[in-house]
Amino acid sequence: MLKILGIAVLVVVVAIAGVLIYASTRPDSFRVERSVSINAPADGVYPLIADFRRWAEWSPYEKKDPAMKRTFGSITAGKGATYAWDGDKNVGQGSMEILEASQPSKVVIKLDFQKPFEAHNTAEFTLKPKGDGTEVTWAIHGPSPLISKVVSLFMNMDTMIGKDFEAGLANLKALAEKK
Repeated sequence: MLKILGIAVLVVVVAIAGVLIYASTRPDSFRVERSVSINAPADGVYPLIADFRRWAEWSPYEKKDPAMKRTFGSITAGKGATYAWDGDKNVGQGSMEILEASQPSKVVIKLDFQKPFEAHNTAEFTLKPKGDGTEVTWAIHGPSPLISKVVSLFMNMDTMIGKDFEAGLANLKALAEKK
């Protein structure tokens, strides 16, 4: 009996080691991005992105936990704007700060998560003229520590976050085209 238990433990240890070794070969960073064409000028789309108070109108994350606690900094739009949230398991806890706001073409955001796991990433919105409209790209990128690499073996980050980005961009498009 002891011999069988020893073999079972050895198999589990070897399996865990194998997963960790394989995960360590994964990329050290990640990037997820989605784009949409909006039939509105960049000057009409940009304020919806560069003002954290406007995110409730289009961001899919704002709707995942209606009871989420939101805290806005003294600046809510443009460079230096801050926003923090604390919600349920669907949104976790974190904060954002706009690091760059180049009207009407780019917004760069420092994105820090505390829950359900700690992570420090960068979100970027780029707005490029396209005919009479605007091509908007929403991207997130950051480091992939070992734990993220292990999780990525079982959950596809691009699929998971990408569908939220697609929903958010569709909401942004509908909102910007209403005006």
